[in-house]
Amino acid sequence: MDRHDVQELSERIDVLLDEVQRRADPKLAGQVEELVRAVLTLHGAGLEQLLGLLDEPQVRQLAGDDLVAGLLLLHDLHPDDVATRIQNALDSVRPYLGSHAGGIDYLGLDDDGVVHLRLQGSCDGCPGSTATVRLTVENAVLDAAPEAIAVDVEGMVKEKQSLLTIEPFRPHRDGWHQLDLVPPPGQVQHLTVGGLDVMVANLAGALFAYRNTCPACASALHHGRLDGDRLTCPRCTAQYDVRLAGRAVVGSPLEALPLLPEGSGWKVAIPGVQPA
Repeated sequence: MDRHDVQELSERIDVLLDEVQRRADPKLAGQVEELVRAVLTLHGAGLEQLLGLLDEPQVRQLAGDDLVAGLLLLHDLHPDDVATRIQNALDSVRPYLGSHAGGIDYLGLDDDGVVHLRLQGSCDGCPGSTATVRLTVENAVLDAAPEAIAVDVEGMVKEKQSLLTIEPFRPHRDGWHQLDLVPPPGQVQHLTVGGLDVMVANLAGALFAYRNTCPACASALHHGRLDGDRLTCPRCTAQYDVRLAGRAVVGSPLEALPLLPEGSGWKVAIPGVQPA
């Protein structure tokens, strides 16, 4: 069973549970919920015994698989606690935030399941930075800690989710799209993602995604010259620092798009657009 099949199965389970809760009488709905929890408890006990036969390196190797990691998280058997997983998630996104965030401090997970973060950094001249940081950080944190139901970054809290879900199997993917190809180091690639022209630049293995439009002249940028971290527009010769969130030498910056690792590939967020 591949990742797509698992995702569809998880979503189907959630739909069926919702249907039971909405249409069945309260007693039957309660019995169905009890049945689901009993099955999960049984499977969790068996999984715990299996893990007891393995050493720590073997368990960590298994936890590197997305599906197995989801099972371990679901049954509270993951080798890393929630704080470690969140810290690792924050470390993973820092290279993709550029100048948006100089630091992200993890303050803790409260009793309501809200992850609290403190964001530090400079976003001068970057009107889209708040949405970029929020999408990138929230997605990374909620993927790493499915037991959390919201992320509080500078006072922004997402709407809480239903508690009766099997969340570890279902990634938070509103607006996120898989990248089919990535450019080789030192090159720029043009993609159409979610109906938007996107430019992805590879700076020595670090990927950065932007709307494929020059703010100065509105022309496409993917044919521009990439010299180190600096991209020059092929039409008006405006220059942008790709690594530093698309900051312009003169004028408005590029529109940055959140970009995160996804398994062996990458995914990009198109704000306001749902995935196909």
